[in-house]
Amino acid sequence: MPNIIIIGGGLAGMAAASALVSSGTRVTLLESRPRLGGRASSFVDQTTGTTIDNCQHVNLGCCTNFRHFCEVTGIGNELRTEPSITFIGPNDRAHILAASPWPAPLHLLPSFARLSYLTWYDKWRLAWGLRALAHRRNAGSNELMSDWLRRHRQTPNTIQRVWQVVLVSALSESLDRIAVKDARKVFVDAFLANRHGWELQIPTAPLDTLYTHSVGDWLRGQRVDVLLSTGVSRVIMTGERATGVELRDGRILAADEIILAVPSFSVAALLPEQIAALPVIQGLKQLEWAPISSVHLWFDRPIMPLPHATLVDRLSQWVFDRGVVNAPTGDVANYYQVVISASRDLEGREQSDIIRDVVTELTAIWPMSNGCRLIHGRVVTEHKACLSMLPQNEALRPGSQSPISNVSFAGDWTATGWPSTMEGAVRSGYLAAENVARHLGEAKRFVQPDLPVSWLARVLLGI
Repeated sequence: MPNIIIIGGGLAGMAAASALVSSGTRVTLLESRPRLGGRASSFVDQTTGTTIDNCQHVNLGCCTNFRHFCEVTGIGNELRTEPSITFIGPNDRAHILAASPWPAPLHLLPSFARLSYLTWYDKWRLAWGLRALAHRRNAGSNELMSDWLRRHRQTPNTIQRVWQVVLVSALSESLDRIAVKDARKVFVDAFLANRHGWELQIPTAPLDTLYTHSVGDWLRGQRVDVLLSTGVSRVIMTGERATGVELRDGRILAADEIILAVPSFSVAALLPEQIAALPVIQGLKQLEWAPISSVHLWFDRPIMPLPHATLVDRLSQWVFDRGVVNAPTGDVANYYQVVISASRDLEGREQSDIIRDVVTELTAIWPMSNGCRLIHGRVVTEHKACLSMLPQNEALRPGSQSPISNVSFAGDWTATGWPSTMEGAVRSGYLAAENVARHLGEAKRFVQPDLPVSWLARVLLGI
């Protein structure tokens, strides 16, 4: 029975393991930390005792592979699909984004038409811009989105209050650091091609519960050896093939196939010097990453009547109601998480200043928060949260096959055809599993198809 070692227990590694359990191989998943999930992880806030996620992770309906992974591993029921998304405009008015009975790409048109913070001219320019972006010629365009928007005469209002709001949230980057093809991917797959692509799916349990416990237990039940707190120091080579890995404690594990599902900046250190010197590996060091900050807030009472909201023209971008938890005083607290993507502007600022500005924004929007008391607040920043969707990054993203014949790459930094997202991470794991299967003489397909494109989207937009 072939022995496969997967190094890295993030989404990419877990997805590869979940796919390979059906291939008649022995799979060992090695993770250096005491938990699974990689950047999608949780920890305990020592002040409140609350288990908090490093950042609020959400899925969209167009992310078919992530959804498939959740269903296969038994955590599909832990994702709550929201029937609508509430945008809070600069005028503090709430605007509901929800699908009408019309087919895609017109299903969201009535919601966009009601946005009071856009003029009718803004809306007309936005519709024209979306139609132009959907054209297939943009599918491979490396033009910067900021330049494309100016060239297509998008108004300052639409740029700041629609394009920026959607793309910064989805890709965690500013418009001058996003390639057109990636922006097109977001708008076509999520909003235009299929009426379910935009639907928001939110985990109902901490990420550590989902991945370390639920998915970890499922993998063990499928006879995957899941070894936590087990770091790898190097890949062992014999001739031109990898024959195993050396652990940090000196143990040697043999392998017929290896999947490197570690961050891109950790790959070179695991490989022999002559392999690490190759251009494809050196190029990984040049990949640029974007930060995401989350502001965790505990109040003595509810501050908003919504489960979540998207805030327009503010420092805070998304706010999520995470429910009632125990407070340090022994009472209960209402816990909220605010997400700020592409958060470079926060670098160097004091946590207290960031928390003060965020709380001021939230309490100004909802009158029910008048007189509320902030019990505790903290800011968590993932400095390398997502790969920046810069045009130059795309050329540096390798496929699943590494320079070593029996070593595969997996991670949202690989060339998956998707931006650096949870969907991209799962796709990379499935692609790596397909690559391993090919090495073993089997032609297997693990990557799931996209949502079907509606007939009207084909006719109107040529998608």
